[in-house]
Amino acid sequence: MTNTINFTIFFIFSLAVYLGLTVGSGNILFWSKDEIILGIILSIISGLIISKIFSWLKINLSLKFLNPVRWFLFLIYIIFPLFFSIIKANLEVAYRIITNKIKPGIVKISPNLKTDFGITLLTNSITLTPGTLSVDIDKENNIYVHWLYVKNSNPKVSDIAGNFEKWIRTITE
Repeated sequence: MTNTINFTIFFIFSLAVYLGLTVGSGNILFWSKDEIILGIILSIISGLIISKIFSWLKINLSLKFLNPVRWFLFLIYIIFPLFFSIIKANLEVAYRIITNKIKPGIVKISPNLKTDFGITLLTNSITLTPGTLSVDIDKENNIYVHWLYVKNSNPKVSDIAGNFEKWIRTITE
């Protein structure tokens, strides 16, 4: 059952990406008949391959992944909180470099996220933000972060990741 769910999710995702990349190539809505057929064939192949890999790695996705509200929230998260945090962090890193006010170190944060996807999204968001780098995750899902300016040795998640955790919990759980 889970293999069928994984295949369905990857098929739909692959087809959406393919159709998004080839938009404007034909006369059936925005695609030609050949483009649609090729997209379906390639999506079936990629869905089969990726679902086999996920099955082999024992990774199961849920149907929550297909919820369009989650995709919309994810886009909002990327456009607003993440983008503005990256801009703000760039300015802070420039300030720290110019003034030589750097106090680097590795700190541990304990996000309250339940899914692997949520933890992965948070660690990637932290790493994308200048001045921070996710270094490791332990079995309890604690994240070790290299921080350019350690203000205290026991920071809260919001000290490093701002409101990322709240957004990610809304998107993934």
